[in-house]
Amino acid sequence: MTSEYTGRETAGEPAAHQLAQGTPVGSALDTDDPTAWISLDIEVRELSRPRLYPVHPRPAPPRRRWLSRVLPPLRAEPEAASSRPSPDAGLAVVRALPPATYDTEPALALALCDADGHVREAALARIPTGSALLPLVVIRCADWASPVRDRARELLRAELPARTPEELAALAPLLLRIDRRERGTFAAGLLETALRTPPYDHLKAQLGSADRDTRRFAHRIAAAGQVLDPAEFARSAARDPDVVVQSCCAEAALAGVRPDAYDEVLGPLLAARNPQVRAAGVTALRKAERPVEAEPFLADRSPVVRACARYVVRQYDIDPLPVYRAWCAEQGPAALPIGAPIGLAECGDRQDAGLLWPLTEHPDPAIRSRAVAGLRTLDVFDTGRLIPLLDDPSPAVTRETVTSLIPSARRIPVDHLVDRLTPDRPRHHRLASIRLLAAQGGTRQLRILRALLEDEDAKVRERAGRTR
Repeated sequence: MTSEYTGRETAGEPAAHQLAQGTPVGSALDTDDPTAWISLDIEVRELSRPRLYPVHPRPAPPRRRWLSRVLPPLRAEPEAASSRPSPDAGLAVVRALPPATYDTEPALALALCDADGHVREAALARIPTGSALLPLVVIRCADWASPVRDRARELLRAELPARTPEELAALAPLLLRIDRRERGTFAAGLLETALRTPPYDHLKAQLGSADRDTRRFAHRIAAAGQVLDPAEFARSAARDPDVVVQSCCAEAALAGVRPDAYDEVLGPLLAARNPQVRAAGVTALRKAERPVEAEPFLADRSPVVRACARYVVRQYDIDPLPVYRAWCAEQGPAALPIGAPIGLAECGDRQDAGLLWPLTEHPDPAIRSRAVAGLRTLDVFDTGRLIPLLDDPSPAVTRETVTSLIPSARRIPVDHLVDRLTPDRPRHHRLASIRLLAAQGGTRQLRILRALLEDEDAKVRERAGRTR
């Protein structure tokens, strides 16, 4: 059994064993977990599989005996290594099977997962209307045996429309999981039909599903049909934790927004944490003819948002470069947006390095790190001025400095780096020295890295081994 189908089991005992002892299905497995149903199907299939070609004749294994206590012997066990039970004989037994054989839900669940297709088909004929075993019917819709598959699909087609929106939302994760199988598209097709049917109660019940795939599936359908109001799409884009849902909702919100309703849509988008959603909101400012509101996003933390903001202001003949220069020329700590130094480098030239060097001493480490990154973007390198930044108390500044110094690592004295490898140094200083020693190469540097393989700090040992 692969790890993909490992379901949760109660009381530390496999769900199939509990069902064989008469435990109710709801107590034997987590019925809200699609993986638990798939795991049960595989588990029972393995336990009920007959040994048709044993190497040496022997009695039925113990794993089969517990199942025989619940279900009658629907197949003849082989008497010799060369014998094989007749499918016709097994089918005759199933047809003569009294209805009382499946009078309990646990026994019916086991029969629906049995290795014998005749048993599975007979069990499908005995499922009552509204049964809690509908998840196993969904699995049987992708069964390899066409009689079982056809009967299961007929049953699911009749049962699914009668389910409430909440019941269908609970079943949807399994329907989508089975959709990945070779014959599993039927069940997901029924789900899609139900979700696309007005008044969309089933669809709205799944937009807040805890299952990620279900939310994605439901939001794609909602976006395609513009089922929600643009403001609702915008709020979903801002609060949903999944980036696929965020992007889908942001596009749907902007596609359906009216000119007089931009405030309700742009507010959530521009305040979203996801940079892709913010970028969509910033880009929409061009269509809304509000370029001034895009100017603060010129200094956004995300490069894609900054690029969209520059695009918007340039469409209205506003040059972003003077804005960046004015920001970086301000000396007050609170007057400088965090993304201004790197934004200046993205659209400036090497002469703007004069504004960035002073910012490497700014009190805010986020400003210092972006100033170093901006100097690198402008292709401005001064090893003598960068080396002191290796001792910066901020790991972010040190990382950016190392990245800038690696092309000229051989200019840094080895002893200077060795002094920063002592155990009393902060970890990010030690890691920076290891990266630069590895960039230098050489026999002495190799010996130093080899000695660090016995360091007390596990992170230092791992970095030294990897770079060496």
